[in-house]
Amino acid sequence: MIPQTLEQLEQVRKECRTMVRKRAAASAGSTLVPLPGTDVLADVGMLMQLLPAINDKFGLSQKQLDGMDPETKSMIYGFVMSIGSKVIGRMVTKELVVQVLKRVGVRVATKSVAKFVPFAGQGLAAALSFTAMRYVGNKHIDDCFEVVKRMIEQREGLPGEPVPVSLEEGSPHSPEDEERLDTNAHVKP
Repeated sequence: MIPQTLEQLEQVRKECRTMVRKRAAASAGSTLVPLPGTDVLADVGMLMQLLPAINDKFGLSQKQLDGMDPETKSMIYGFVMSIGSKVIGRMVTKELVVQVLKRVGVRVATKSVAKFVPFAGQGLAAALSFTAMRYVGNKHIDDCFEVVKRMIEQREGLPGEPVPVSLEEGSPHSPEDEERLDTNAHVKP
């Protein structure tokens, strides 16, 4: 379920950041396995679990979005498109995770090579792995946070912007203004 208040939204962000830190530490630990490519495979596997978990916490998983009314879903997808996320509200596949990792590709490639340099190389690989996983996870959290924040602001009406009011509910005009407007509508210039 999508957080309803900014306080709930902030709490979800904190919970997700904790998940990312744990996965980033696990990613760093995977560099200790001396087989080539095992750390990258571990990262892909972790991200295939982490990214959907973040979507779910924010109420933005594909399944959750499919259950929403068309207007809300359309609004959310509009916000998603405006921030350029390729992960929110989508099925997270291996191919999608590989695309995300390509954004931090230099770090991933360096990590794979660096771990074979004695002593310092494994430390560097672990640091790069931790940083790359944390970057991808936190970027996704920030994107989800922004989408839900826009939803909350849209629902509450932005401060300083007029909230649409129908004429029946409370017109800003007096009855005299309404009469004058009706009269002026018939006058040709």
